[in-house]
Amino acid sequence: MSDSKVPSLVRGAWLVVALLFPVALLNYLDRQMIASMKVSVMGDLKDIGSEENWGHMLASFKWVYAIFSPIGGYIADRFSRKYTICGSLFVWSLITYLTGHVTSFHDLYWARTAMGISEAFYIPAALALIADFHTGGTRSRAVGIHQMGIYCGVMVGGFAGYAADWPDFGWRGAFDVTGFVGIVYAVPLLFLLKDAPRPQPIEGVPVVAKASPFGALAELLTNVSFILLVLYFTLPALAGWVVRDWMPAILQKEFNISQGKAGVSAALYWQAAALVAALLGGWLADRWMRRTQRGRIYVSAIGMALIIPALFGVGNAPAMGSFTLAVGSLILFGIGWGFFDCNNMPILSQIVRPHLLATGYGIMNFVSMMCGGLADWIFGALRDRGVGLNIIFGTFAGVALLSVAFVLLIRPREQSAAG
Repeated sequence: MSDSKVPSLVRGAWLVVALLFPVALLNYLDRQMIASMKVSVMGDLKDIGSEENWGHMLASFKWVYAIFSPIGGYIADRFSRKYTICGSLFVWSLITYLTGHVTSFHDLYWARTAMGISEAFYIPAALALIADFHTGGTRSRAVGIHQMGIYCGVMVGGFAGYAADWPDFGWRGAFDVTGFVGIVYAVPLLFLLKDAPRPQPIEGVPVVAKASPFGALAELLTNVSFILLVLYFTLPALAGWVVRDWMPAILQKEFNISQGKAGVSAALYWQAAALVAALLGGWLADRWMRRTQRGRIYVSAIGMALIIPALFGVGNAPAMGSFTLAVGSLILFGIGWGFFDCNNMPILSQIVRPHLLATGYGIMNFVSMMCGGLADWIFGALRDRGVGLNIIFGTFAGVALLSVAFVLLIRPREQSAAG
């Protein structure tokens, strides 16, 4: 490759991250809004009825998202990451807009379920596209910056409780505006986003054929390190989704604060911490990779170790009557989550071949979201039955401890520490 092409490729690699940042923001904005506006939505749609029904709706989104994640990942690997991303954004934004016009729990349930299908196609394709462009020592940083878009979306979504309380806007207006913005942004994205250049064939070197669906599945499921990464990726999600989906309602009830303050407190602090930690963790992981191929694994394990005491703090803060402890524990959770989140795709890139990245991440999403949906549903049922938060989050902390062992057992295949 000529030296003149290098700056252009570098600019193109970071342009991809910049273009996907708003998409990541919108992806998680609509997810967090439903949690922050729970009281208003349940007050308007009386037939929701119970916490368990609400949890079942959240679970349905995750289960459908899970089922379609490997499919979306395979399509992105087999055809085009660009068109998978743009199509996903347009469809889920349209569904977000229509969510603001539902009239019953049945309508809301199926709107969230349909959104799960459309959103499932985004994350595997987006992270694989970033990994395609960032092949060297910037991969963790690039993924970390993309994940910062997710954290910004959750933070903005945390303010949705205030929007829901505003009589001239309400929860329906929040969905209308968010959906409209996504539909509009999908148009320029279609023209500006590019797939990574395909490697040119080298004379005498056989071209690797794209795997069939069953071939891709067989290759991934016989990879021990991939199975360990799936487990590692899944176990923290049990707590992560409960924190995202239920923490606004928990803080409002346990500390008797307004819906708006609860939504902001449940999302702003820990997501801001995760945002900074993702940038720091990405930089630290890329730097550590200069010494050892396990650099990203070590940074991720450090993050998971921080999550363990954070979960104990979150679970015990209400019983101690300490709002400060709750917020402080959420901040610690966010730091750990940022270190963890920015390194999952980079670690995957070290243990599977490039043409299976989106499929592999789709399978990771499948297992994680299926279990996360179950956690949401069970959490709602446990709260209806009066099970203490300290018991629930203490169990989550034990699960997080187990996940540290799993990530440390992963063995990278790459020969270059900088990859």
